[in-house]
Amino acid sequence: MGRQNRGIQAAADETLTPPDTLTASQSLVRVLKPEGNNLFSCEFPSKKTATLELAQKFRNTIWIKRGGYALAERYEAGATDTRAEGEIINIVRGEKEWRKMPYWPKEFAKAEYNQDDSEEESNMGKMPPSDSEEE
Repeated sequence: MGRQNRGIQAAADETLTPPDTLTASQSLVRVLKPEGNNLFSCEFPSKKTATLELAQKFRNTIWIKRGGYALAERYEAGATDTRAEGEIINIVRGEKEWRKMPYWPKEFAKAEYNQDDSEEESNMGKMPPSDSEEE
């Protein structure tokens, strides 16, 4: 039982510290939405979107929220038969530390992300319309 908790803690600790450098196949991405079965739709700094697979060590231990950031590694062309184009190998949790790194893309400016411009105004927390209003 204790061994499982150590694995979860190790995965969580790994997400707090950014790597010193990135390889040519690695890039930071913004998570747009979950696609199901550990697949996520992500946006690269170049505004290109791709479906990425979550690494095994993070499954059912670390959750990714929409608009969050992750470190992705693209698969080589023809390397796999999955629909995923790459793998999420790390999740950005200590965003302040990650933003200080030289490889953080300037395209991911702070507070730039809004989930969907086409959504209409939410009625959450508002009173329902009363019947006494003029019709």
